[in-house]
Amino acid sequence: MQMPAIAAHFLAVIALICAVAALHMIQLRRSGQVIFNGGILFALGLAIACALPVLSHLPWAEIAAEVSDQTTAAIQLLYAAYVILTL
Repeated sequence: MQMPAIAAHFLAVIALICAVAALHMIQLRRSGQVIFNGGILFALGLAIACALPVLSHLPWAEIAAEVSDQTTAAIQLLYAAYVILTL
């Protein structure tokens, strides 16, 4: 499955925004400050609002099929590892 290049770029930007927000939350937690203050929630809300127009154009049926295939493969791999380890 190939996604359009524009959608892939926007998803990469969204992933970077989420990574920066996670690092900021880790920094706040280590310093003992409040994690869920208004600034972080506001930034995440803006990121989600900016992503909604892009996400509506993605081929969700193909993505869901790919995710289900990957999930099935992961479950089978874990089951095989379980069987091997319990022998």
